[in-house]
Amino acid sequence: MTRSLLSRIGRRLTRLWRDENGTSTMEFVLVVPAIMLIFTGAFEAGMLEIRYVMLDRSLDIAVRELRLGQIPNPTHDKLKAEICKRAALIPDCLNSVMLELRPVDTTTWTGIDTSASCIDRSEDINTQKPPNFNAGGDDQLMLVRACAVMDPIFPTTSLGLAMKKDATGAYHLVATSAFVNEPS
Repeated sequence: MTRSLLSRIGRRLTRLWRDENGTSTMEFVLVVPAIMLIFTGAFEAGMLEIRYVMLDRSLDIAVRELRLGQIPNPTHDKLKAEICKRAALIPDCLNSVMLELRPVDTTTWTGIDTSASCIDRSEDINTQKPPNFNAGGDDQLMLVRACAVMDPIFPTTSLGLAMKKDATGAYHLVATSAFVNEPS
């Protein structure tokens, strides 16, 4: 009895193993998640790069206008408005970008640190002030840094998980530029 039961189970397993019904479904189930992971990672990388290029380009144009004196009496808000006017793909630009403008001492090269100051979204955005916004003097080397804080589009995909994020789950894009104040 046990032998015939095992024999019947063996025949059914053999028949099931040889059956080709549903093989395309299995391939679909195995391949599509991998393709979707690659697609979403590529889309995230593309949007990250486009947003960075938009931030960098708009910072360069604003710095050029600042250097040429087209932005009189520069303030953090004026310069940020000029940058955000051109950075179309940065969501909520005026509330997600913080700027630093500081002179650099060319004898000791002080004033250049590696960490950028960014908006802390866990605090009230309206109360946050830029850490250092100093227009400098004549013939002085100036460092301008813009930090944009934004959420990943697909936070649970490979690139979204691999990106360094802050406590709120946002990543930081930092663009840097420099110029020399023209003598007046």
